[in-house]
Amino acid sequence: MMKKLVSIATLLLSISTAPAAFAGGDGKCHFHGSTPAKESVVVGCANSYKDALVGKGKLDASWKNANLDKAEVVAGKDKKEWKLAFKNAAEKDASKQNLYMFYTLTGNFIAANFSGK
Repeated sequence: MMKKLVSIATLLLSISTAPAAFAGGDGKCHFHGSTPAKESVVVGCANSYKDALVGKGKLDASWKNANLDKAEVVAGKDKKEWKLAFKNAAEKDASKQNLYMFYTLTGNFIAANFSGK
């Protein structure tokens, strides 16, 4: 019986710590290689990251319902990158109604801010 319990516990531990092939929020949106990520993948990662920021208290809870306003590929400092803009009309501070997230072309998170720069 004890041997069976140890086997089950080991299996559950290995499943829960196995790296994901594809990812969404909380460090799981990390990609290798040079293949550009599809817009839908980057948008999914950005939504997950936004929700994680809300969960950690770094963004007001009203951001949970914020909609994606725009997703585009722009010229970054060194190379092209994804720029996503979320709009939250419920945010009282007008300078913080737009949240910008930047991702590499392959889909890895770079930064998030309210300035868009």
